[in-house]
Amino acid sequence: MTNSRVLTVPNLLSLTRLPLAAAFLLVDGRTARVAVVGLASLTDFLDGWLARRGQTSQLGALLDPIADKTFVLVAIAAFLIEGVVSAGEFFVVISRDLATAIGFIVAYTLPGLDPRAFKARWPGKVVTVLQLAALFALVLEPSVFRWLVPLIAVASAAAIADYTLVLHRQRVRS
Repeated sequence: MTNSRVLTVPNLLSLTRLPLAAAFLLVDGRTARVAVVGLASLTDFLDGWLARRGQTSQLGALLDPIADKTFVLVAIAAFLIEGVVSAGEFFVVISRDLATAIGFIVAYTLPGLDPRAFKARWPGKVVTVLQLAALFALVLEPSVFRWLVPLIAVASAAAIADYTLVLHRQRVRS
């Protein structure tokens, strides 16, 4: 990380996804929900874009994925509660996030592993994009969501395998 500042623009953008998750639960109607998902997607893109241009912090490396996962979890849970999404579809959509949380705990508890060493990787970014696309689909055209679920399953499996290999390689080196 290049610095340890807290109030960076990327961190503030990441933080906005937490109230946006709450807003998703409170707003009603297609237009409002599309706007909330759109804002969450925009803040995710912008904070990543700025971070890649040097505005990084240790807090941001932790905050960004937590904000992403919180937003997706809350939004997809809302659709589960509303009966729009089945329990199976819910778990497919969040499977990568569950595996990542388990991996973080494993990395934290095993000697020789440092969970801070794990950075965002392309397979995980693909899953995040597909998750956000799924949320847009659920709001705009739920039938498209049914096509995205298998894609999310495959992308999640690839991301889980990728992160598992990274964890394994780091464990072997230590």
